[in-house]
Amino acid sequence: MLSQFYIDDLIKTALTEDIHYIDVTSDLLLDDNDVSTAKFIAKADGVLAGGKIAMRVFELIDKDIASALLKSDGDEIKKGDVIATLKGRTKSLLKGERSALNIMCHMSAVATRTRECVKLVEGTNASVACTRKTLPGLRPIQKYAVMVGGGKNHRYNLSDAAMLKDNHIDAYGSITSAVNALREKVGHMVKIEVETRTLEELKEALAVNVDVIMLDNMDLDTMAKAVKITNGKAKLEASGNITKENIADVAKTGVDIISLGALTHSVECFDVSMKITKE
Repeated sequence: MLSQFYIDDLIKTALTEDIHYIDVTSDLLLDDNDVSTAKFIAKADGVLAGGKIAMRVFELIDKDIASALLKSDGDEIKKGDVIATLKGRTKSLLKGERSALNIMCHMSAVATRTRECVKLVEGTNASVACTRKTLPGLRPIQKYAVMVGGGKNHRYNLSDAAMLKDNHIDAYGSITSAVNALREKVGHMVKIEVETRTLEELKEALAVNVDVIMLDNMDLDTMAKAVKITNGKAKLEASGNITKENIADVAKTGVDIISLGALTHSVECFDVSMKITKE
């Protein structure tokens, strides 16, 4: 699902950032003939993402490194599980260790957080989606990790769909005038979403037949009323101040989508370590 050229460019950026010209420690300390085996070991429970990308780091550093991925993206792993094994030049393993772990640990953190939220809304109509609150340059792997965790992607970028947020509406004048003006210019494949803050704005958005309506920072009672008023005429997206503690209650209001920036912008790193044994 991720383009190989993007993955390789990302890895090369990470390696160039980490090694300007030599690894002063490994290159000066170790001989080219030194060979070791390595294991990637989970230090927490969670969902794996980025396994193949982590192994690709070592392939780009040294084509002679042999790797075996024992877990697949999407697998639920336990603390102590061996995720992958590698064998090759010791200095090559050490050069790739941090870049590989940085990528895998962050992607697994996103997948783990997403899976937690998806499980919390099971049995409801709601799907869990990420947002554009991603790290520059890492959006593809972050959005991929959300899907690995069982979530869905919101629009990838500003070119994917028209979304009138509060600032657009305030700047243009009203929901009705903004939607009508936009509809005259967008192509027939472009969907329009409108952010609403009140039930009055919701009704206005429904009157101009938008595709998706965001319920921004509404309380549970107001969201439930919005679902009843909408009655399937548009997709409803709940957003703003959604947490693991309240996401189940939000889903029970009947909304179609729950979007969380926290899936990508504030996850805690999933801990994986690499342990080396000299041959």
